[in-house]
Amino acid sequence: MVQKLNSYSEITEDIVKLSERVVSNMQINPELYTKYEVKRGLRDISGKGVLAGLTNIAEVKSYTIDDGEMIPCEGKLYYHGYDIDEIVKGFVKNKRHGFEETIYLLLFGELPTPEQLKFFNELLIAYRDLPPSFTRDVILKAPSRDMMNSLARSVLTLYSYDEKADDISIPNILRQSLQLISLFPRLAVYGYHGFKHYHEDQSLYIHAPLPELSTAQNILYMLRPDNQYTALEAEVLDIALVLHADHGGGNNSTFTSRVITSSGTDTYSTIAAAIGSLKGPKHGGANIKVSQMFDDMKEKVKNWEDDHQIEQYLADLLDKKAFDNSGLIYGMGHAVYSLSDPRALIFKQYVEQLSNEKGLADEFKLYSRVERLAPEVIGAKRKTFKGVSANVDFYSGFVYKMLELPEELFTPIFAISRIPGWCAHRMEEITGSGKIIRPAYKNIRKHREYVDFNNR
Repeated sequence: MVQKLNSYSEITEDIVKLSERVVSNMQINPELYTKYEVKRGLRDISGKGVLAGLTNIAEVKSYTIDDGEMIPCEGKLYYHGYDIDEIVKGFVKNKRHGFEETIYLLLFGELPTPEQLKFFNELLIAYRDLPPSFTRDVILKAPSRDMMNSLARSVLTLYSYDEKADDISIPNILRQSLQLISLFPRLAVYGYHGFKHYHEDQSLYIHAPLPELSTAQNILYMLRPDNQYTALEAEVLDIALVLHADHGGGNNSTFTSRVITSSGTDTYSTIAAAIGSLKGPKHGGANIKVSQMFDDMKEKVKNWEDDHQIEQYLADLLDKKAFDNSGLIYGMGHAVYSLSDPRALIFKQYVEQLSNEKGLADEFKLYSRVERLAPEVIGAKRKTFKGVSANVDFYSGFVYKMLELPEELFTPIFAISRIPGWCAHRMEEITGSGKIIRPAYKNIRKHREYVDFNNR
């Protein structure tokens, strides 16, 4: 007899027993991946990706080829052929925020003139308005405890307000993309305020974005009760958005958007699927893990200037004796980059400036020590096939904490940054008129003789 449920989310003994059957019948011996030369995660043991498509939008460079041999090099990231390092330097030199220009570059494949950028900003501002009563009827009703789920629900609901929701012509997809890019900051911040009000009895305040503010400025303006922020806070958040805006077609959420797009489905379903991918702790949630790991480290390591104590804590992490016992040093290493993640190198200098403004220079020094020591500890403990360096998540969680962003919004901030890339790749997939993306899986289950129902 099936057990009666006491709550919607209860896991009964019946479900536990059935789940054991799932594990016993679905588990695959990891050695078979080597036997059949299956590149799990579409990457070989050196980290080189299996080509699944072609793109103009972004290039991740981590090695050079010399006489057919892969030689690791300092990491590089390009948006439509432009070095991300040069892009950021251009914004800083001219003392302006660059995320909106980055959106333009990703969507249209070229840098805008001042006149084109002015018009584009006006277009984004025009698309910031939500449908009437949407905040009350959708975002604030039954608010989710997870902001990524709240964001996905809002995106899927916006489908109902769009008379051309299923039109996949490029002009219509571009219009939908601009609307969603413009609305993401509002959807994320409002979702957070709703959650805090209804689940934790905090005061509810809803601030509409201001047309004269950039995306980074509006995030801080809408989030904070007093609307106040410093110029450096907005600048660092803007750079964070630029650095996370795209990372090639092979990252999990962008590849998800291309796979979904290839089926011919609508924009809202595509972006909601990408949000679901980014939510995962192995992808967009990594910066939260870094932040939590350092909170634990600061408690366990008594002297932040003692390399030996830090090395011992890092060794305990790898030995599954510290933090979440996963055996991982979060923020260290990347599926693609070996010697360095260019985003982390760019970000670090602004992180240091912000830590000085916030009076957290000692914490920044601790991060720097871990960045220096972790590769040595990993090298001594593990047999690695490529270099290990800090990735962009290593510093982004620290930055978001210094910006007083709640942990619940860490991954939604990533989504706000990455949706221009998702939309650009969606349009590139559509214009390519390619086939539906359908990779092959090798079946390893032996053929079995069917057993009649009465004889089982």
